[in-house]
Amino acid sequence: MEFSLTEEQEILRDTANSFLEDFSNSQSIRKAMESDLRFDPVLWKRMASEMGWTGILVPENYGGIGLSWVELVTLMEQMGKNLLCSPFHPTVCLGISSLLEAGNEEQKSSFLPLIASGELIVTLACLERSGSWLPEGIETTFEKKGSEYCLNGIKRFVPYGHSSDLIIVAARKKDNSNSKDLSLFLVGSDNPNISINQLTTMDQTRPQSELKLSNLKLSESKLLGKEGDGWEILNKVRSLGALGIAADQVGGAQKCLDMTCKYVLEREQFGRKIGSFQSIKHRLADMMVLVESARSSAYYAACLVKEGNDELDEAISIAKSYCSEAYFKCASDSIQLHGGVGFTWEYDVHLYFKRAKSSEIAFGSPQLHKDKIANFLGI
Repeated sequence: MEFSLTEEQEILRDTANSFLEDFSNSQSIRKAMESDLRFDPVLWKRMASEMGWTGILVPENYGGIGLSWVELVTLMEQMGKNLLCSPFHPTVCLGISSLLEAGNEEQKSSFLPLIASGELIVTLACLERSGSWLPEGIETTFEKKGSEYCLNGIKRFVPYGHSSDLIIVAARKKDNSNSKDLSLFLVGSDNPNISINQLTTMDQTRPQSELKLSNLKLSESKLLGKEGDGWEILNKVRSLGALGIAADQVGGAQKCLDMTCKYVLEREQFGRKIGSFQSIKHRLADMMVLVESARSSAYYAACLVKEGNDELDEAISIAKSYCSEAYFKCASDSIQLHGGVGFTWEYDVHLYFKRAKSSEIAFGSPQLHKDKIANFLGI
């Protein structure tokens, strides 16, 4: 496949990078990390109202701009490059995708315009104590009583769970032995039967929360999709979430390379810029190959989303696996080539290293996706 960005996509990329360089700089990132919400609500509003980013996937008839995953991956790459702290990924990649995939007309009409305008933050509550991405890892249960559903369970590692307005919860039917008989529910974070506690995480740029559901009652209108079809919906949405993370990883890996190139051309040792040493050049060249290959895998998968290709799941697993390893390798090498200052608080390299590690695990480790690729290939 021969791929290149269109003129409009290049404008989106350059505009996004310019905007984020101004409003997601080192000082802004650290301020957001230390805030209660873990993101800047003013910046979030500007991203929605001025840039239109929160409506990038929302169809025009619901108040969005109706672009494709190629444009979204282009945008996510710039967000990763500038280490943006915001609930953009869970809201757009997970929330909008879930509603477009399984929402009925009433749910789409109610929530999509609010998401597009930046008034509604959405997240997905899927993982639990085991951290497993398999359906067996979901132990939260629901029981239907009359016209109501009653949910009980504990969700962990919920991205931006503490600051989300709407939470998509995966649960299984009580006393049902079918591991894939799951359903999805739309839960308001203000429900009195849900308690949300923010978790302590290594990567402060991506907060996570624990949710406790205690006899949480929901009407039938809060069921997303058909009862029992949750795993099919969830499997597709999580694949798209993995693609969004992969795009973020490409941008982060590129930034690690850029920061390292700048540093080795300034740092002197033995009367020479250390960037002039052959061993340093080799490591930078290896980083560049990793970045470009990761970028190719992410954009290839994004093109398949747009085309609705049957190879999509395989392409996303390839992208997530490769981009995870490339980002972590680039971040590790960046720290080493920065020397003793690489892990000091004053330099941003350690923030990218932590983001690289947290995103490596998010939506499936490289090994999990390699296993999926082997299954696709019949190995």
